[in-house]
Amino acid sequence: MNSAHNPGRVAGFWYLLLCLVGPLRLIYIPSKLFVHGNAAATVNNIAAHEWLFRFGIVSDLVCGVILIFLVMAFYRLFKEVDPNLVVLVVIFGGVMPALINFVGVVSDAAALMVVREGDFLSAFDKLQRDALAVLFLHLRDHQNTAAEMLWGVWLFPLAALVYRSRFLPRFMVVWLAFGGFAYVILSLTGELVPQYENKVFAYSQPAFFGEIAIMLWLLIKGAKPRTLDAAA
Repeated sequence: MNSAHNPGRVAGFWYLLLCLVGPLRLIYIPSKLFVHGNAAATVNNIAAHEWLFRFGIVSDLVCGVILIFLVMAFYRLFKEVDPNLVVLVVIFGGVMPALINFVGVVSDAAALMVVREGDFLSAFDKLQRDALAVLFLHLRDHQNTAAEMLWGVWLFPLAALVYRSRFLPRFMVVWLAFGGFAYVILSLTGELVPQYENKVFAYSQPAFFGEIAIMLWLLIKGAKPRTLDAAA
């Protein structure tokens, strides 16, 4: 079906790309390279798999670009439903998270510079360099924790648009709203009581599948505003 007649499938396509590329730096690389409580082992893993770590940096840059295309696809889909709500989706769901992605790669790049032991680090011994590299990685984790606030907030106007649109199933409204609350609570937990962050994340898993549901619906079934229906 022509994307001009079904803009929902365009949004589903960009959502799918985001789900495929995003986990590389967020999930896969930390699970493979980072050793909790062992800076030396983490640094050695990054040094041994430098290209994998670099691909993680590139994936964050690509995700930042994909986010812009995704929210612009949502803008096209929902602009006739409520222009004010869809602008919030663009800002909270695309522009601001994309900026955090681009800023976040600086922390990873700094960690990689330390791992490669540039001449300007000769004043530090090995233990200090390892600690410095892990410090930059922790800084990146804190940036992700801050970004979770945006990952949650943008789902509220999106859920409202789904409810008001009448061309998407309404059961997704509650699911998306729960996902938004889950991300916000997870971000606040990470900032206020980080010792409980993993537990909150584990309990929040079902709420996060709302985004997967709407992504699959848009990709398979598609969606189109009533204005396009009338034109067709």
